[in-house]
Amino acid sequence: MSLTTQPLITHWIDGKHVESTGERTQPVFNPATGQEIARLGLGTAADVDRAVAVAVAAAETWSQLSLGKRAAVLFRFRDLLAARTPELAAIVSREHGKVLSDAAGEVARGLEVVEFATGLPHLLKGEYSSEAASGIDVYSFREPLGVVAGITPFNFPVMVPLWMSPVAIATGNAFVLKPSERDPSASLFLAELWQEAGLPDGVFQVVQGDKEVVDALLHHEDIAAVSFVGSTPIARYIHATASAEGKRVQALGGAKNHGVVLADADLDDAADQLAAAAFGAAGERCMALSVAVVEDAVADELVARLAEKARSVRVTAGDQPGAEMGPVITAQAKARIEGLISSAEREGAELVVDGRGRTVPGYEEGFFVGPTVIDRVAAEHEVYREEVFGPVIDVVRVSGLDEAIDVINANPYGNGTAVFTSSGEAARTFQRRVRVGMVGINVPIPVPVAWHSFGGWKDSLFGESHVYGPEGIRFYTRGKVVTQRWPHSAQRTAASYHFSGDAQK
Repeated sequence: MSLTTQPLITHWIDGKHVESTGERTQPVFNPATGQEIARLGLGTAADVDRAVAVAVAAAETWSQLSLGKRAAVLFRFRDLLAARTPELAAIVSREHGKVLSDAAGEVARGLEVVEFATGLPHLLKGEYSSEAASGIDVYSFREPLGVVAGITPFNFPVMVPLWMSPVAIATGNAFVLKPSERDPSASLFLAELWQEAGLPDGVFQVVQGDKEVVDALLHHEDIAAVSFVGSTPIARYIHATASAEGKRVQALGGAKNHGVVLADADLDDAADQLAAAAFGAAGERCMALSVAVVEDAVADELVARLAEKARSVRVTAGDQPGAEMGPVITAQAKARIEGLISSAEREGAELVVDGRGRTVPGYEEGFFVGPTVIDRVAAEHEVYREEVFGPVIDVVRVSGLDEAIDVINANPYGNGTAVFTSSGEAARTFQRRVRVGMVGINVPIPVPVAWHSFGGWKDSLFGESHVYGPEGIRFYTRGKVVTQRWPHSAQRTAASYHFSGDAQK
């Protein structure tokens, strides 16, 4: 297909598709075929200015709409999202590569947050103290910030925007989304659903682009808060830059999630769960269990089971019947992952199952890496130090629970972890001592439900706030406290020029 006949992916500003004011474009690929399927118009600072100006005006009206009317829009959006899931999943599979069932699951997890946000009349209830002093009542409530921005990653082009935008919008803000330039079309589908649900134009905007758009958002004086999910180096940059501009920031970074398997675990179940958590979505998940920390007594047995699972995974294009794992996102990602596998081999680890050079019949040009199991990995190995973000599981052997906890706590990341055991005592010890934000007990990917909040520790999170749930409500709002009295003329007292104990009487 020639460039002149390829579709151009646009922004969404003021309720319609808008082309960039700049001339730069870049290709969007189907990772399964390796073919360019569209061009993305990269935005400019002028595009950001236009989108934010529209959002500022929209926020003024939207923030004053009653809670019931806002909730009604959220309910309609929820119904549309559920009904249109197959279409949205197909868009995700085409541009990202994940299998259709996984893409639909991504929509379902985002749908949970929408459902949480429909409860905004309850979530935004304030506090009231009657007779805090004689004739004086004090009450508090929360107000929206104004215009907020979300900068989201390629690996969940639907779920992560839905972690942010429903909560931001429900609380009365206007939301500007900068999606990944690798799989940008899902964001426009969401924009159309918001409009169909009755959301006023300008409350949800999409500006496509790269670092130029990101920096314009970080420095824009009318952006009050920035939410980000991506790699640790970029999360650190986002947090430092936006914080210096006086903005609120929640910036979620990378991960190196460990799954501990103790000798008393159900090994068949542990192997099943580890394989699914490591190879699902081709390992392109910030919650993927990329390291199996295994007690020596069962390590050989578990590795054999993992190898069997890895060899049996059906790898093909995500839209094919029976597909269990698709390609990785780009040719560059494939080369990087295979390079890390090669480094493990050079540094003395044991390649039990080698996914390099994987080709899929009918998709020979696709960006495929096969499931890979690497045994006897050490902390100094590059494959352990780096976030691989591919279908690779490292096996680290330990003497027992104490050493496993030490291994995890020594890692700079603290996003998610899991332990597989039949011992309640071991599980409780693990969850109390491990320095990680999200913990699974015989649960491989402990992503919290929407009425809790998602977030890690250490180099996996910059800023105080986690995403969605109660912390999301607080992040997108600020508190206001009112102290009031309505004195009758006969009850008026002289104003005081100083504090005194009588003030509370």
